[in-house]
Amino acid sequence: MRSHLKARTRLVLTGTAVVAAIGLLAGCTGGGADEGDVVDQGTTTEENAESGDTVVIGFSGPAADHGWLGAINSGAQAAADSFDDVELRVAEGTNDAIAQIAAVETFINEGVDAIVLLPSDGAALTEIAIEAMEAGIPVINVDREFSSPFAARATVLGDNYGMGVSAGTYICEQLDGNSDAVVAEIAGIDSLPLTQDRSQGFADALEDCGLEVSARVAADFTVAGGESAASQLLAANPQIDAIWNHDDDQGIGVLAAIDSAGRDEFFMVGGAGSRSAMEAIEADDSVLKATIIYPSTQAADGVALARLIAQGKTMGDLITPGIPNRIVLDAPVVTKDNVDQYIDLSFE
Repeated sequence: MRSHLKARTRLVLTGTAVVAAIGLLAGCTGGGADEGDVVDQGTTTEENAESGDTVVIGFSGPAADHGWLGAINSGAQAAADSFDDVELRVAEGTNDAIAQIAAVETFINEGVDAIVLLPSDGAALTEIAIEAMEAGIPVINVDREFSSPFAARATVLGDNYGMGVSAGTYICEQLDGNSDAVVAEIAGIDSLPLTQDRSQGFADALEDCGLEVSARVAADFTVAGGESAASQLLAANPQIDAIWNHDDDQGIGVLAAIDSAGRDEFFMVGGAGSRSAMEAIEADDSVLKATIIYPSTQAADGVALARLIAQGKTMGDLITPGIPNRIVLDAPVVTKDNVDQYIDLSFE
């Protein structure tokens, strides 16, 4: 709805106004402050980069049965390797909540300095995360949220609703003036909140420009599932103007189905930001014209935050000293015009 998008715009403008106001305040001497007073922002970016006491961080995530999850794991290790004062202890990836709980229990017993946790099931891992917090070990929650605010010191999330808004906004721009356009959606697993959020954001953005989802199927984030769902969609809809596919891994199967059907009357937008998708966008030789980033750097960001928290440092570029409790990352649109800015952050 237009109100949703206007609200997002107001938030951005409000944030900009606040930053501007802070800049003005920093230049003033009112309220009794003397000329030349400097705001104490905590540790600076330079101080944060300096080596400190060695920090032992436990990391646990699901099994890497998807390209994005593989990138999550490798990103966490790469982030740890970039710091000479971080030791990363990695538990074996698992989709079994009981096994992951056991891994976190081991980290607690070992007395690690911090834990970065991408739970296989946020609700199921909540109690053990609270135990870690009560033991004085800060937990950084990544991607899938716990069901209690007491389970994490900081949370790093991608913006699923924002992905839908970005995809819908891009499609609205490309179909400008075509009020009869047939817009299709190939979702991920419908039972997951992340899929529901992506679909809601997409519907809201389309409504803002007078469009709607004309045809929708759900897949399962796999290549085979994407191919099957796309084949079903194409067979039922002889004319399509645009498709949003939620996930680039399943998008490999979607593109295979499109090629098999010999269809090219539409353009497609992907989701997540895989290397293969970005290379296809760069080559500009298929229906895939854009993808929406869902950052695979979330665990890497979690490791960086865990280090700062354990060392008592702050985010130096913020005026308020400290580490935010919640960080929601951006969901930008990648096209052939800006793919060079994002391809190095893509996942295999």
